Formats: sequence, C-alpha cells, structure tokens
Amino acid sequence: MGSFLSRFIDGGTEVSDPSSAEPSRVSSFHSSDSWQLHFKNSEASSQLMVIDFAASWCGPCKIMKPVVHAMSSTFTDVDFVKIDVDELPDVAEEFKVQAMPTFVLVKKGKEVDRVVGAKKDELQEKIEKHRAQLLPST
Repeated sequence: MGSFLSRFIDGGTEVSDPSSAEPSRVSSFHSSDSWQLHFKNSEASSQLMVIDFAASWCGPCKIMKPVVHAMSSTFTDVDFVKIDVDELPDVAEEFKVQAMPTFVLVKKGKEVDRVVGAKKDELQEKIEKHRAQLLPST
C-alpha cells in the first residue's frame, strides 16, 4: 500500500501509454523526495522493482517505452518505475547509470541485476528470473 500511496504524493504519478487504451502500470517520479519515499517503502517488500532510467531525447529509450509498458501489464506483481535522468540526475548518479536506457532490478532495496541498452529479451529473462524468487524457500 505504501507504493500505491507514494504515487500520489508530490511528484509520483501514473503515466499512460498514448498508444494504449489501458492506463500504464509504470510509475514516473519527478522529484527526488517522492522517489526516496517510494524507494524506502519498497525496502520492506520482497516485490521486484524494475527502474527504467531513460531520457526524453534517447532513441533507444523511446523504442523500449512501449515494451516496458507491455511488460508492466504482463508482470503485474512487479513494480515498474521510470526515472528521467535529466529530471533526477542525483538518482541516476546514486545508481551509477552511465548509459541509457539502463534497467536496474531491485529487491528489498538492493540491486539484484541490471540491463544496459534496449535489450528486450534480456530484460524479460531477468525479470522472470528474479520475480520467480519471490516465494521463500522451505
């Protein structure tokens, strides 16, 4: 519920994919404070978070945008987040982002994997791998 609430507090917004009639499940953050709140809330959860670091001028980022929106509809148990590196350079620096797009996969506040570049298949494989680890081992 914390991530749900943080989307509506100063700067966290739901974004829609204009090519789709369905609203997107990708949260976009426009302030460091709202991002930090969302991230802090996610640290207590074992839910996989996929952070899409992109820029409005980045061609490969534009190619991946509909792919990420489709994945967010497919993997409804995964928290998809978009960070514009020009809007939140401090967040991009914190995650050591050096190229775009960069997808950082996080669980319990820790990076578990990353994909650099517009690599749809690699991103999907890593999401499937890490979301499958949601259930505790017995």
